[in-house]
Amino acid sequence: MRIKTKIFLLAIVPFLVAIAGIGIGVRLQATALADAQRKTVETAYLSSKQAELRHYVELATSAIAPFYDASGDPNNPNTSPNDDEARKRQALAVLQRLDFGPDGYFFVYDMRGNSLMHPREPDLVGHNWWLLRDPNGGLTIQQLIDAANKGGGYVRYVWHRPSTNRLEPKLGYVVPLPRWRWMIGTGIYLDGVKETLAGIDNSASANIGRTMMWIGAIALAGFGVIMACALFLNVSEHRSADAKLKRLAQRAVESQEQERARLSRELHDGISQMMVSVKLLLESALARLERAGAPHVRVPSAEAALGTALTRLSHVLREVRRISHALRPSMLDDLGLTAALEQLTRELAEETGIEVQVETDAASRKATLPAAINTALFRIAQEALTNIVRHARASHATLAFAVHGKTVTLTIADNGQGFDVDRIQADARGGIGLRNMRERLDALAGMLTIASQPGQTVVTATVPLPPSHASHSTRAAEPAQTDRPS
Repeated sequence: MRIKTKIFLLAIVPFLVAIAGIGIGVRLQATALADAQRKTVETAYLSSKQAELRHYVELATSAIAPFYDASGDPNNPNTSPNDDEARKRQALAVLQRLDFGPDGYFFVYDMRGNSLMHPREPDLVGHNWWLLRDPNGGLTIQQLIDAANKGGGYVRYVWHRPSTNRLEPKLGYVVPLPRWRWMIGTGIYLDGVKETLAGIDNSASANIGRTMMWIGAIALAGFGVIMACALFLNVSEHRSADAKLKRLAQRAVESQEQERARLSRELHDGISQMMVSVKLLLESALARLERAGAPHVRVPSAEAALGTALTRLSHVLREVRRISHALRPSMLDDLGLTAALEQLTRELAEETGIEVQVETDAASRKATLPAAINTALFRIAQEALTNIVRHARASHATLAFAVHGKTVTLTIADNGQGFDVDRIQADARGGIGLRNMRERLDALAGMLTIASQPGQTVVTATVPLPPSHASHSTRAAEPAQTDRPS
């Protein structure tokens, strides 16, 4: 794993872990607060409903109190069983008429589970419901009677709701009438509690959702900032590394050119001069042998050997000069790029038979260019002409050199067989010469364009001039005239 990846992970992983921890903590805390609020509201709501039910039952017992109190009074000599039954019927009639809304009514059972009065469901009256069970299996009437036997209480159960014709949860409150062995009670359906609690749950869920969305948005923003910083650092580092590589490549090229120049000077000033001296000595020796007076004094075999040695030494001397010129032509430093290109094309035409021309103008010939540009364009021309000789099978080539304002352009065109530019550039093992051209131009902020098809290939190198040279070249280009040396 690369160091940049490690640094990025060290930055992003703790951030994501912290955001995740904050999100989980906030969610748990919000859920706990919502549960606490739900329980508080439920308790308060049920307390208010319990008080309301107690109040309703107290009103009902107050309404039938005259009948209940008069029934079974030992001090009343006029009381009889028939009168008790009449008072019970009157009490049931009063309770029958009492209600508080479509689903608010009173019900009466005896302690054995017989229904004595039910204003909303009269079909229940007169039947025993001791074994009645709700959908959950609970014995509803028995639970109500148990609460009444304990002196009164609250019971939660499921009962049929008249207004909706559905089974719904209900909170009931019952009290006993001991002398009559009755249980009287009422209840309210808990849909209001359910709606209120559902509203609380929905509100809590919405709040939690919004909070998590904010946390997510903050996380995305933070992640974006980290990514932007990482991208900025990566781009900056890449640019810095690219600049360093370009400087290193430029130094390598400069060092290579310096070494070539040194070797060229050594060959020209050292070995070449020594070989010239040896050639002169051999020529002098041969001349002395030829000037010998008597024929018997001359040695023809020695003269032939010296002649052969002189011929071979001349070939070696020309080869040394060719190598010296190829390493670093002195004309490039002494007379400029145009003269060096003309010499290069003359030598190539002599060696290969390919017709090569240099096209330029007087202003471009006189323009003074930086040494780095001269060297780069000369090496590009060398590489392009070498490719033409090796691969193009061309009979004619043209080098066009021009200085226009702030740019220098060198174009090499031939009439060869052409090649597939995309395939050559995509081949990692091929196109080394083209890559070398691009690398030389990249170091100078230049650009290389290649267009090739059967019958024509054009390689164009464009290099921007430094400001000082650009202004000088612009002034020199004003009286430009085309010069086409062969």
